[in-house]
Amino acid sequence: MSGNNGNKLMQRISYACGTFGHDIFYAMVSTYFIMFITSNLFNTEDQSHNEYMIGIIMTVILVIRVAELFIDPFIGNTIDKTNTRWGRFKPWVIAGGFVAALSLAILFTDLGGLTTSNPLLYLIIFAILYLVMDIFYSAKDVAIWSMIPALSFDSREREITATYARIGSVFGGQLVTIIVIPIVLAFSENSNGGAGDATGWFAFAAIGGLIATVGAIILGIGTKEHDSALRENKTDTSFGQVFSVLMKNDQLLWIAFAYLIFGLGQNLINNFNLYLSLIHISEP
Repeated sequence: MSGNNGNKLMQRISYACGTFGHDIFYAMVSTYFIMFITSNLFNTEDQSHNEYMIGIIMTVILVIRVAELFIDPFIGNTIDKTNTRWGRFKPWVIAGGFVAALSLAILFTDLGGLTTSNPLLYLIIFAILYLVMDIFYSAKDVAIWSMIPALSFDSREREITATYARIGSVFGGQLVTIIVIPIVLAFSENSNGGAGDATGWFAFAAIGGLIATVGAIILGIGTKEHDSALRENKTDTSFGQVFSVLMKNDQLLWIAFAYLIFGLGQNLINNFNLYLSLIHISEP
């Protein structure tokens, strides 16, 4: 009995490690990547060029993030059809985490100076990289939060595991707010009024991506998916059917809309707090 309890505890902690790194990565994407773009990526003496490039980048991000609302159901459908020796969800958690982390680390650079030497090429590569990052992050996000029913047949154990996961998630999301500026400044050659330089921001992205990837690997090693006849697909659902169900489910659409408003408000507050902090640091 004690061995079984030990296995359960190990699975809970492993799953929490995965969600811990997952929300660190989410904070990097949703809040601090924008900070890097506006404070470091475009800082030439040509202010009009800087504003133009930032505007284009923000538009690209906006279009991709809105498109993600329609892509996610298809990602979920693809994951639901996955069947490997490692399970249905864990391959997406690990592979999605690795690809997303690598893509984001590259995005936290000027791509070898393309922002000034060839802005058009930079924008094309940026759009491709951000799309890849967003798709694989979304795949990881869908997989990591959908695998709880596969971890145990016991409803109480699933509730406990979900609680561990949420604790890890909240801790990761809040911790990154505390460590971002110290890490950036520690690796920056120029403090840039408290905002750091490109080297510091790349180090932050690399460290955060590494934590997220290691967390995904720990989740993969420390958890075990269980097959159940109740979870087997009886019919092959097409992408068209998934989209049709989504559009006809007004309750789901209202929940998605409410979450969109919540996420918008939360991210606005986080970004404004960071900018206000940097203004305070830079004041004499």
